[in-house]
Amino acid sequence: TFKLRGSPGKTYLLRLINGALNDELFFSIANHTLTVVEADAVYVKPFQTDVLLITPGQTTNVLLQAKPYSPNTIFLMAARPYVTGLGTFDKSTTVGVLQYKTKQGQSNSTSLFNNLPLIMPTLPALNDTNFAANFSSKFRSLANSQFPANVPRVVDRRFFFTVGLGSSPCPKNQTCQGPNGTKFSASVNNVSFALPATALLQAHFSSQSARIYTADFPSTPLIPFNYTGTPPNNTKVINGTKVVVLRFNTSVELVMQDTSILGAEAHPLHLHGFNFFV
Repeated sequence: TFKLRGSPGKTYLLRLINGALNDELFFSIANHTLTVVEADAVYVKPFQTDVLLITPGQTTNVLLQAKPYSPNTIFLMAARPYVTGLGTFDKSTTVGVLQYKTKQGQSNSTSLFNNLPLIMPTLPALNDTNFAANFSSKFRSLANSQFPANVPRVVDRRFFFTVGLGSSPCPKNQTCQGPNGTKFSASVNNVSFALPATALLQAHFSSQSARIYTADFPSTPLIPFNYTGTPPNNTKVINGTKVVVLRFNTSVELVMQDTSILGAEAHPLHLHGFNFFV
């Protein structure tokens, strides 16, 4: 069990990351308030909360203010899923320990530790959508002179991307659990990314792009449909290494539309190496 040994009165920076594959997680430390200061490597206006919601792959930096004294109590930190989809999930709760050092600078001994009361944090219900929405609404940019929010006023390119789960043929000698034995495939505008043998930037700078990728990624869905209603009869995706090529300093407006083709779910979308305005 993970133990965080803290000293009374000190402030600790906790860098938290959700390493789960497909589960959003609630996180809390019993009887302690956390101050959120950063999310996904971007500073945010600090706000306090007793419970965090962290999506898969997301990082959140928080400040933990230790109590001014060494209490004779063990505080548990706990995490468990926030369920947003219809599929199976692990509903168990994992815990760690926040243990205060004594005046002599040592953590409580094992024997004393075993005799101290344990306090468990109160986490939201597994399907507490109201908490999730309220928590997400608290994130704001700093928007000050040092970290200005210079939102582009002129848009150079516009894109409409639909995101969802489709199906593709099951590879030979594999067992797939998609509809009719097919393979589940995530896609954007019905294109499922095929990982190339050469990195995309490497191919671009070494003039090998023609044999590695094509620059014809669709800017809008090829066939519009009711994205959150009855799914289309054909759920097959296109597999390919397709990209959008942009000139340097291009201002882009991107609309992201979730779909319910083979089921709806909540999942973060990371744009690596870039910040963006919501």
